[in-house]
Amino acid sequence: MPSTARTERILIVEDEDQIRTLLARLLGGHGYTCDTAANAAEARRMLKESTYGLVLSDVNMPGESGLDFTREVLAQYEDVAVVMVTGMDDPMYADAATEYGAYGYILKPFKPNELLINVGNAFRRRALEIENRGHRDRLEQTVLERTSALRTTIQQLESSEAELRRLREETIRRLSWAAEFRNQETGEHIVRMSLYCALLAHLAGVDAERAEMIRIASPMHDVGKIGIPDRILLKSGRLTDDERTVMEGHAEMGHRILAGSQVELLDLAALMALTHHERIDGTGYPRRLAGDAIPLEGRITAIADVFDALTSDRVYRQAFQPDEARAMMLEARGTQFDPELLDLFFGSYDDVLRIRRAAGTMDVGRTLAVALAHASRSS
Repeated sequence: MPSTARTERILIVEDEDQIRTLLARLLGGHGYTCDTAANAAEARRMLKESTYGLVLSDVNMPGESGLDFTREVLAQYEDVAVVMVTGMDDPMYADAATEYGAYGYILKPFKPNELLINVGNAFRRRALEIENRGHRDRLEQTVLERTSALRTTIQQLESSEAELRRLREETIRRLSWAAEFRNQETGEHIVRMSLYCALLAHLAGVDAERAEMIRIASPMHDVGKIGIPDRILLKSGRLTDDERTVMEGHAEMGHRILAGSQVELLDLAALMALTHHERIDGTGYPRRLAGDAIPLEGRITAIADVFDALTSDRVYRQAFQPDEARAMMLEARGTQFDPELLDLFFGSYDDVLRIRRAAGTMDVGRTLAVALAHASRSS
């Protein structure tokens, strides 16, 4: 018995009237809606004007190859299945039809059931392919949406991280200013000193991330001065031995303030606070460390801090000129200062002076970038 009405539409392309009529009657009797075309040209026009789920095409048509027409239809209409009908039992044609993507291959004369099975299977395969393509498209869209959402989240996190870094650095700078303010220093001292530290860390081969941490942490090297009485901290004359002992306590005091937080940046600052007055010959304070026993960060801080201190006004003296400060520090090469680091520092003397001139007038990041770029070109 004929099946119930179907929604599938079939375009039958066959140059023989009798076969074309037979195919339409058989398929129409089983609920398919069929249109017919006598040649490929007519079929192309009908495909443009109507929507079909399947094309049933003869292999041999006058003036044109059914195989070429099949390949054309499959290339242009991705939702259309094609079943070939031919009177030639030639494996080469069958292989070519399969290679082009035909959904079936029926030999004439055919039996009605053979025709219906091939057409039914073609429609089922077409439906599965459309469904799979839909799943794939939805999956791709989901991936795109989630990728976009992830990208947006990353951008937001990066923005938040950048803001957090900015706030962290600003907090550190202001806390450092609190200690320097009592010592009648300006904020320019800790800016210059931190940039000297970053430059020297770069010259010493420290990786960029660690060098940046050194720059941010270094302004806290004298935070322990908060605990030094004004009568000693601000004294314009020479300190007595007892007063000097109290003053030297700022290194341990700064370490106690900063250490133990389990925050890498503060731990680094604590290390720099503790060791920036150690001397390479072991006569420094507070622990009389010598040589490589002094952490690299402490040795870097010592050079940067002393150079800026010598070239800055103090309550007890006027600033030395940079060349005077350099000469004084070179006399302490190998005793107070790490000789290799000191050579690197003054080996980039132009960059040091560039930082000294620009730190108070330019953006911190730009000042350092200019100095590092020049140092990299010179090395």
